[in-house]
Amino acid sequence: MHLEWITSTPDAPWVRQDTGAAATGLSQQATRDTSACTDRLTVGPDEAQTIAGFGGCFNELGWMALGALSPDARDQIVRELFDTENGLGLGLCRIPIGASDYAAQWYSCNETDGDLAMDHFSIDRDRVHLIPYIKAAQAINPDMRFFASPWSPPTWMKQPKAYNYGRLRMEPAILDSYALYLQKFIEAYADEGIPVAQLHIQNEPYADQKFPSCLWSPEQFRVFLRDHIGPRFEQAGMETELWLGTLNGPTQMGFTPAGIKVDLYERNVDTLLFDPAVRRYIAGIGYQWAGQHVIQRTHESFPEIRLMQTENECGDGTNTWEYAQYVFNLIRHYLGNGAEAYVYWNMVLAAGGESTWGWHQNTLVTVDPDTGAVVRNPEYWLMRHFSGHVRPGAKRLVCSGHWNGSGLAFRNPDGAIVVQLSNALARPRTATIDVMGETRTVTLAPDSFNTLIFRQ
Repeated sequence: MHLEWITSTPDAPWVRQDTGAAATGLSQQATRDTSACTDRLTVGPDEAQTIAGFGGCFNELGWMALGALSPDARDQIVRELFDTENGLGLGLCRIPIGASDYAAQWYSCNETDGDLAMDHFSIDRDRVHLIPYIKAAQAINPDMRFFASPWSPPTWMKQPKAYNYGRLRMEPAILDSYALYLQKFIEAYADEGIPVAQLHIQNEPYADQKFPSCLWSPEQFRVFLRDHIGPRFEQAGMETELWLGTLNGPTQMGFTPAGIKVDLYERNVDTLLFDPAVRRYIAGIGYQWAGQHVIQRTHESFPEIRLMQTENECGDGTNTWEYAQYVFNLIRHYLGNGAEAYVYWNMVLAAGGESTWGWHQNTLVTVDPDTGAVVRNPEYWLMRHFSGHVRPGAKRLVCSGHWNGSGLAFRNPDGAIVVQLSNALARPRTATIDVMGETRTVTLAPDSFNTLIFRQ
């Protein structure tokens, strides 16, 4: 097999290694028996889930940060993010419905109190920042796919009437109107040439945040899906899938007011998935943040239900290599437990990564609005290792061996086998990789991400 090997370290990201027969740090052992070699990664041939892709979220502050650049510099960053040949190739991306926590301020698509018929529904604000951002990405990658989620319903649909707290009012007229609101968003974006493939019902329903948010109970999800939005989308012939997402939990265990431990998984996920009238409308489940603690259990219990990771954990704006190493293990955890996609959060931010609501987050690319300087952060290089080489339609390959805890492998549609390995230690380490009986031994640099592509 021909081998291509790319390494990224803190001081030298994206270095193509010499993989010739005499290359330092690489040895070929095509016929050697490696059964006694336990410090290896044995790849395949058994296949797991199909990979739908990798992506990020379109947010107002990201496009505003890009606006500080010259048109040529902005176009270069957009190309690096979305080009499938020489960039990250981000192709499954998220769109907020109304304000996310990285909007410039709170808004919804209809703040006209009592407008149950949605006569005043509008996406005009999105035409200022979000839609130009998405259109710029589509110009580079016209095959992009999108999913959308609200951070909060319009305030007049909630109790109390606030954008950053409360719950959706469980009145049939309100529930029908909110289902119409979400349908009109999808239809309005389709009219803009932006087809939304998936609708995730609520961003982070388990958390009351200071930014736009809304709490949902399992019973609220059940009633809304079963009796309102599910039938509406079915009757309207909507092609957009309904997903139970984006869930920031549940955690494994909780406590009653009396201090008794309870299993939150059963009280949340099982409440919905054991109801056939609800499950018929759920195309998949999107997990993020504390959802990492239950994705394995979901996949084991409901292997027929599609799963995805919907928002990368965002750090604190310092964009360290150590945090990128943490994110590598998040990617490995989600994809290793059945997720078909991994979606980053903010793709571009101004220096500091501060949100409208006053906290700082990591980003793939940082733009200094004063100088126009552009920094590609550690997580940019990490995501490029995955999204730049693992193609939509790839199959995750089942691996074994001591390196399995630090690696993943995939078979691309063209037959190439892509192996991802992380060496998070501050010293070189040797790994033997067995790909369908043919082995290579590589010496991984300290603190490195490694992509090894095997082709016939």
